[in-house]
Formats: sequence, C-alpha cells, structure tokens
Amino acid sequence: MKYFIVTYGCQMNVHESEKIATILENKGYQCGQSREEADIIVFNTCAIREGAEDRVFGNVGALKKLKRKNKDLIIALCGCMTQKEKTAEYIMRTFPFVDICIGTFNLPKLGDYIDAVKFGRRQTEIWEEGDIDETIAYTRTSGDNAWINIMQGCNNFCTYCIVPYVKGREKSRKEEDILNEVRSVLKEGKYKKITLLGQNVNSYGKDLLPAVSFAKLLKDICLIPGDFTISFMTSHPKDLTDEVIDTIANEDKIEKYIHLPAQSGDNRILKLMNRKYTREDYIKIIDKIHAKIPNCRITSDYIVGFPTETEEEFQRTMSLVEYVKYDNIFAFMYSPREGTVASKMDGQIDEKIKHDRVNRLLALVKRLQKEEK
Repeated sequence: MKYFIVTYGCQMNVHESEKIATILENKGYQCGQSREEADIIVFNTCAIREGAEDRVFGNVGALKKLKRKNKDLIIALCGCMTQKEKTAEYIMRTFPFVDICIGTFNLPKLGDYIDAVKFGRRQTEIWEEGDIDETIAYTRTSGDNAWINIMQGCNNFCTYCIVPYVKGREKSRKEEDILNEVRSVLKEGKYKKITLLGQNVNSYGKDLLPAVSFAKLLKDICLIPGDFTISFMTSHPKDLTDEVIDTIANEDKIEKYIHLPAQSGDNRILKLMNRKYTREDYIKIIDKIHAKIPNCRITSDYIVGFPTETEEEFQRTMSLVEYVKYDNIFAFMYSPREGTVASKMDGQIDEKIKHDRVNRLLALVKRLQKEEK
C-alpha cells in the first residue's frame, strides 16, 4: 500500500507531515511518488492565507475522478485549515468522497481514523485542545536537516492571524525531551543541521516549571558533542532578548541568521496589528544585532494593505526596509481570515492597491540587494 502527502504552509507543517508519514508507515503504507498510485492521500492544510485554502479546495475537488476509479482510496484532510469547525463541516458536506477530516490536536489518532474508514465510516472530529505528543517519531524528509519542534501554539493574538485559534495557546516541550531528540538525531550520523521550530521560539519555556529561557535551551544544545549547526524560526521582536542575541554571537554552532518579522514600519499599523512593539523598538533590536553579530543575515516578513493603511504609512514600511537592508524579505498582501479581529475592521484596502504596494516593496528589496553586491 502507498501513501502520498500534500503539504501546505510553513516549516512546522512540513515537520508535521513527517509525523503523518510515520503514522502511515506504522499502518503498513510506503511512500508513493504520485497521487495516482496512492492508496491514501493526506492533505496537511494551512489557514494563514486565503490563497492556501483555495488551493486545497481545488486540489481536493480534483481527486473525485481518482476516487471513482479506486473506491478503496482513502482521502484525508488535517491541519490548521480543518481545525476550524465550520471549514471541516463545509469540506465533509461539499466533498462527499473525503473520508477523514480532523484538526491539529487529534493528528496522532490518524491511524485509528483510517481503521474506522476501512469499516465504512467517514470520520470527522475536531478537538479544541491537545497536548504535545512525544510518542510518535518522525520520518524525516529534509536531507541533512532535522526539524525539531520545541513548542506549539501562540499567545500573541496578532489581529490578522488565525494561528492562536487553530494551534492553541503556547505549550513548551520539556527541555530534556528536546535535548534527547537532538542527541538521538545526531546519533544517526546523517544530520548536520538542527532547525528548532515554534510559532514564537523566543517565548519558549515561559510556561514550564521551573521556567527555561530560549537562550538556555540554545546553550544546552550547543553543549551536545557533534559536528552540526543550529538555526531556528520564528522570532517575535518583542521577545528577542539581549541574552539570545549574545548567545547567537558567542556560540559557534548557531548560524548567524535571524528571521525577525516586522510586519509594518508604521507605529499606528503595528498597534492595530497588536504587535506590542514600535518601529523604534524594532530598529534598536536590529542595531544590537548588527553591533554584536556583524556578519548576521537578517530576513523578515511584511504585510501590506492592512486595514486603513495609508500611502504615507506604507512609505514608512518602505523606509524601514531601506534602513535595515535585509538579506531578503517575504512580503504578503493582507488577507482577511474569518474569526480574527482585523477581518472585522473598517477600512479594508482595495486589492489593486495591495498588489501595487507589494510589488513596490519587492522591487525595493531587489534594488537594495543589487546595491549591496
């Protein structure tokens, strides 16, 4: 029997798909190379932007023909998008050939849902919360890089973001469990890079008793013998401490790279986004990084066309990007997500204006990159 996994979204979803692969292999499936040869197809979905959801709907709809040819084909959807109960209900109502629709928290039970489907019962179940599962290993698929999740969820509630609603509140893994996973991965001898994952890695350990700082976790991983490098994502500016910056500067095993999403360069927009820092705060952090880690690569995320954003406020974003001179940025047009505060705000920006602004921002980045060469 063969499986085929389709992954949407961030690196954390890529890592979750490695867990899905393990569950399927424990059920006797082997990795297939195409949807056509698969006995089970799993879509690991993303809810961050509307475009990602639209792609899921389109690709799921295209499976109807495969299901007609192979009535035993199992089609499953899981992840952030299906964590939203209304979306899960819509999927099961609109696509009657979908067999399983589950959220983010009950993913470890995928094997049980597969067994139920084989007895002729469609499965849809959305848990509102769940603990970090430490029992399932990962079928790692990213070459010499090993993703290691250090926490799940987010407490920030940025007004544009659906993540806290579909991933839950922050829960940190125990430090010893993380260190043991790093040791286990390195013993295999084929992984040269450890990438730590979390919605906001800088707030790691605040919920543990006793509390453990992200800087301490980094230092303790660096003490593990072996020839490997460490990187991490993603950082929230309000939680990036001097201790973390110093640790990156002083530890040879840590890559001199920080992804630090700014989202906007204007203080009014940042406040509307509930980002909890100002433009000036962000610049101070950038200046510290440059001072303590002169060779540090810095990348960022920006959202343009946030509700009520004026041209003058967009220009402040442009000027911040010009000041920092990032190695690269990821620029996105604001996408309303149902259930978030920003989706209900007045002053939604016209799509043409969003397109124009994102294109100008990306053009600026390209120009700055050419000037730096």
